[in-house]
Amino acid sequence: MCLILLAYKTHREYPLIIAANRDEFYDRKTDHAHFWEDHDQILAGRDREAGGTWMGITRSGKVAMLTNYRDLSHIKEGAPSRGHLVSDFLKEDIEAETYLREIETVGRRYNGFNLICGSADELYYYGNYQEGVHEIKPGIHGLSNALMDTPWPKVERGKKELADLIEKDELRVEDFLEVLHDDIKAPDDQLPETGVGIEMERMLSPMFIKSPNYGSRCSTVVLVKKDGSFSFLERTYDREGNKRDYIF
Repeated sequence: MCLILLAYKTHREYPLIIAANRDEFYDRKTDHAHFWEDHDQILAGRDREAGGTWMGITRSGKVAMLTNYRDLSHIKEGAPSRGHLVSDFLKEDIEAETYLREIETVGRRYNGFNLICGSADELYYYGNYQEGVHEIKPGIHGLSNALMDTPWPKVERGKKELADLIEKDELRVEDFLEVLHDDIKAPDDQLPETGVGIEMERMLSPMFIKSPNYGSRCSTVVLVKKDGSFSFLERTYDREGNKRDYIF
C-alpha cells in the first residue's frame, strides 16, 4: 500500500476501519483479493512475482498491511521481498508485538518499509527508518511513504475526510472509496522532498495516483465490527481506469 487511513477505536460500532490504496506499476502481475489456496485463512491480494501481499486479513481477524518508505538514495539490490512481512504474520500463530520485535532485529536487511500488524483489539507499528515497535493509540491515523502520521498533504487530507465520514449516521463503503479516489495534487510548496524530483513528487502527491505506467492499482475498505465480523471490499483499477469490485 502507499496510503493507509485508519480509524481505530473511534467508532461506536466498528473499532477498526481501514481505507487504503495500493500504488504499483501496472505491468507487475497481481492477483486480486481472494482466500489463498495454500493458506485458506488469509484473505488478501497477492503479488505474483514475489508471492507476498501488501495487505490482508484472516478469518480470525488478524490484519497486516505495509507501505514502502520512499528513499531512492538507499536502495539495497537483492533485498528480501517486503510483501512477505505481511503474509508471514498472517500465516503464523504469533502476537503482533512479538512478531514486530522479531522483524526489528532484521529490519535493516530490507528496503524501507512501514508495517502495521494486529487486530481490532490491538495494533502495533514498526518502520525500519526509526527505532522501536510502537503500539498504535486510538484515533485517526495515516501512513504513506514516510513514517506514521507524517503530515504529507495526502495523509492530512485523508485523515480529515475519514474523520468526517465516521461521524455520519450510516457508513457507506462507496463514501470511503470516493475519498480514496481523490486525485487532487498538492501545491508545490507542500510537497515533500524524497529525492525523486519535483515532477515525480507532483505525480505522487494525490491520494489516488494516475500516470501512464504507475498508479493506484486498487483501493481497499475493511470494516471490522465489535463481534469480530468484518466486511472487505477491494476495487481494482487498470491503466485505463476500468474498475472491478471484489466483495467479501
